[in-house]
Order: sequence, then structure tokens, then C-alpha cells
Amino acid sequence: MAIEGMTAAGFEAVREAFERNFAEGGEVGAGVTVYRHGEPVVDLWGGYADAETRRPWRRDTIAAIASTCKTFATGAVLLLVERGEVDLAAPVARYWPEFAQNGKGEITVRTLLGHRAGLPSMHRRPITWEDLRDWTPITETLAASAPEWPPGTAHGYHGVSIGHLAGEIVRRVSGSTLSEFLAQEITRPLGLDCYVRVPDSAMPRLARMVVPDAETVRLGMEVPELADFVRAFTDPATLSFRALHGSVVVDWDAANDPRTYQVESPSMDGVASAHSLARYFAALIGEVDGIRLLSPGLVEQVRTPQTNGIDQILRVHTAWGIGFTVPGGPFWPAPEHVTGLFGQYGATGSFAFADPDRGLAFGYVPNRGSELLEGGDSRVRSLIAALYAHP
Repeated sequence: MAIEGMTAAGFEAVREAFERNFAEGGEVGAGVTVYRHGEPVVDLWGGYADAETRRPWRRDTIAAIASTCKTFATGAVLLLVERGEVDLAAPVARYWPEFAQNGKGEITVRTLLGHRAGLPSMHRRPITWEDLRDWTPITETLAASAPEWPPGTAHGYHGVSIGHLAGEIVRRVSGSTLSEFLAQEITRPLGLDCYVRVPDSAMPRLARMVVPDAETVRLGMEVPELADFVRAFTDPATLSFRALHGSVVVDWDAANDPRTYQVESPSMDGVASAHSLARYFAALIGEVDGIRLLSPGLVEQVRTPQTNGIDQILRVHTAWGIGFTVPGGPFWPAPEHVTGLFGQYGATGSFAFADPDRGLAFGYVPNRGSELLEGGDSRVRSLIAALYAHP
């Protein structure tokens, strides 16, 4: 499989790992990009954006990134924090008064972005495609919801809800929809192909997903550390089931239905290119063509663990900073000795992170979904191991 793009001296191991993913790891099409101190040092792509038609993967190919798109909504809130328009210590209800219902009046923005608010589930009114198109049915349901646990006392992955929770803060403060705010304040200034609602003009560049069959996922999840999660994920009586399967009504082939990517779905259905994803994370921690999104002080808060332990939804060890996951637990794909990172993984296999200490930003976007429901599979682990093999 021909691999295109550039690799700076000293980063050849990343290219070799990327090539092995195609030769031995079942990769179909993918891109991987690494920025260092605001400049790309790895920018590679290869394979097929559509395996059926053999449409080649290009540098500007975009693909579904699943939960990795959560970072667009939380990053938008953090940009408002940076500008002094949102206070992390303030109650969410200061910006969204209806949110105070059912005992939520004291939940702070910091608690919310750390997945500690107790609002992971939409099972009482599962999300439909029409809800994603209209936005407000989802935020109204969340505003009226009662927490599943006392806020701030535990953490649990808000896999379906965090995008709308964060996005509604952005909407209330800025007066713009999340997509509008991202375009105006982040993606257009930086020249990014990162979307929570894909415009018509970009749809021809969207890769076709290859979804692993049920048996492949079953085998991928047969890891001892994940046994409790797998059991809970398939049991309708558990919060894990209610917060994930039970919170969404899917009545179409979501992975390759264009409607999936042309609604506002900031928790689950965002889209990006690998280059843009890495460039976005590079701009979070440093200057990229004169633009820096977050100050060093705020970055330090973002990457500092707010919670670290057993996740109420995933039933495994996870750790969260402010709006981003940080190293800890079986889903985190970076080597254990590498600390101080923050990022996010997705069920499509995508992953992005920033390493402020080393000035690194990483973006990986494939179109073969991960056999692990929350990402972190062998493909991305091999790329990150190769990156940190560089002295």
C-alpha cells in the first residue's frame, strides 16, 4: 500500500508503524499527523477513502471521528473561559438558567466538563435524528433531568450528552450555535476541516466507514479489564446500558448515512481530517500561524486530573481533566511513562492528544472502526509508541 506525505528526520518510526498498520493491522484508509511546536513533522495518508469504489485517501479526506469530536464542544467552552466570558467555578445555571432544575443549581462548569455532573443518560427520552436536527429537544431534556449520582462525588463518561451540555453553554453565552461558533472562532481562522455539522461542500471528501462485525467487536472486547463493562453494556438494567445504547434511537445505517453528519451531534458524530485534528490540538497548546487558543495557565488546568478512578459508565479506570481525558486506564493508548497529556478517543478508532511538555500534537483518523467500543486499539497504540520512541 503506497503511503503519501512527509516525515521529518527523526520521526521515521511513525511512518514505519503507519505502513505496518496497512500491511499487518487491517487498515483500510487513514491519515496521521503530528505537529511539534506549531509545525507539522509527520503528515501521512494512505489506503482507500471508499474500499468499494477504491477511491483513494487524500490529505484532505475527512472521516467520522465519533467521540473525538467531543473536544470541539469542550474546546469552544474553554475558549470562552480564556476570554473571561465563562468562569469554570461558576454554576452552569448562571449561563443556562433552566439547567438548575431537579437539584442541579450548584453544578459548576468545571464539574460538568470533568464528567462529574451525573448526567450521562438520555434513556427517558432517547435521542432521535429529528432531535439532533432541532437541538433544543435534547437540551430541554437535559435541563429537566435529575443527576444519576450526587454531582461532584463520582465520574462517569457522558458519552451521549456532553456535547450538548457544553454546546448549550456556548450557545447561551455567544448567541451562536456550536457549529457557527466553531467556524467563526476556531476552524476558519485556523483553516481546519473539523465539523460537528458537515457542510454540503465538504461531503464529497467524506470517507466511507467500514464497521467491524459483531464477532470482531466481541473478540476485541475480550480483555479481562473490560469484562465488567461488557457485561453492563449489554444489560438494560444498568446505567452503562441506559447511558449508551439506551440513550439513542438509531433507525438507519448511521455510519454511512449522510444525515448522520449533517446534524448538530457534538458528542458522537463529528468529522475531521487527521491533519486538521492535529493542527487543532497544536493550537490549543501553542501558536499555529499566529493563533493560540488557550493560555499556558489554562492548559495546565485542562491537563490536571479532576477525577481518577472507576468510571460509573465504563466500569474501568478512567481519568479526566477539564473537557478532555487524561492518561489512565485501559482505553488510554499512550505509553504509561508518558504523562501530562490530554486528548480524546473515538469508537471509529480515531484519537487526538496534545503533549504540552514536548510541544506535540497528534491526530489519527481511520475509516475502519475500532474493535474496542471506545477506541485505543492496536493501530493507534503502535503509532504513539513509535512517536515516543523518538528521543
